[in-house]
Amino acid sequence: MRLLTFTTLYPNGGAPNLGIFVENRLRHLLATGAATSRVLAPVAYYPLLGAKLRHAAVPAAEQRFGVDILHPRYMSIPRVGMSLSPYLLYLAAARALGGLLRAGHRFDLIDAHYLYPDGVAATWLGRRFGLPVVLTARGSDVTLWPDYAIPRRLIRGACARADAIITVSAGLRDVLSRLGVPPARITVLRNGVDLAAFAPADRAAARKALGLEGPTLLSVGGLIARKGHDLTIAALAELPGWRLLIAGEGPARASLLAQAARLGVGDRVRLLGSWPHAELATLYNAADISVLSSAREGFANVLLESMACGTPVVASPIPGNDEAVQTRAAGLIAAARTPSAIADAVRALHRNPPDRDATRAYAAGFGWDAVSRGQLDLFNRVLAAR
Repeated sequence: MRLLTFTTLYPNGGAPNLGIFVENRLRHLLATGAATSRVLAPVAYYPLLGAKLRHAAVPAAEQRFGVDILHPRYMSIPRVGMSLSPYLLYLAAARALGGLLRAGHRFDLIDAHYLYPDGVAATWLGRRFGLPVVLTARGSDVTLWPDYAIPRRLIRGACARADAIITVSAGLRDVLSRLGVPPARITVLRNGVDLAAFAPADRAAARKALGLEGPTLLSVGGLIARKGHDLTIAALAELPGWRLLIAGEGPARASLLAQAARLGVGDRVRLLGSWPHAELATLYNAADISVLSSAREGFANVLLESMACGTPVVASPIPGNDEAVQTRAAGLIAAARTPSAIADAVRALHRNPPDRDATRAYAAGFGWDAVSRGQLDLFNRVLAAR
């Protein structure tokens, strides 16, 4: 099966952690030997802001883990870009895909990730080049973008044109069905976790390497508002003796540092910056509890990664998180998305922590094999119908 994987969310030489969840799913699918893929991962540039150099580190073409990747540029225009992005993305992608076809490459199916603008452009590519398209919805493409009239209309159109739709959680499936997509057209394939890369290790050594003493919380995710790091820092103010590590980078860094200082916990918060994905296991093993205070998620990989290392989690009560945290061995869902509720859940979990081996065993039920089988089955059904 010859796939064209299409998404703007894919790791690259300038942003090695971008869309790592898309790459991980693809790598495990290719490991079955039943499919090959080239990746078309366009990169935006912003000429009106003179910020084109921001993307200079992203090569036009590269290879990761034996997969060939193209990064055509597409223009993004501030303020009006939300509405124009699918069209500009489509034009750039069509040129690139046309070039691949003229060079002799052939594809059976477009495997597209994220509904807006990626999925919209992907269905236009499918129509132009006569290829079936399977879309994967991953989070804010379902829970945020449809709040806007033009994206909502284009997302509905893309879902109608697509040959099949995948969501990474049942919660996203339910939201998408309320937008008018028939549930029978949606397949739920949750994210998996690499059980070899994320595994229990020498906890004392991990803590020593990080210079940790006393109970420690870990929060992994970009420093942006929807990740809720501000709530976790505020919860820390109610947890004397605890420390908090935050792994991620983003525009909220300065405001988070200022908040920690204002609340008197600046000496107990460490912002670690961007952390290589392959090295996150050290952080998970060193922590007592991982916290995810997000406002929106699809199916959060960081929860599975933490649990695979034996570290239980506290997660906000949003769709998707309850599908990842189903038993006490996994951790707890906070009663509310507030600092006090998060602090209460941390205290409750710390008073009666699950056995770390039991947490690991729970995560083992989320391996990638079942996900890859589900993908192959769906893709084969789509191709048979064509």
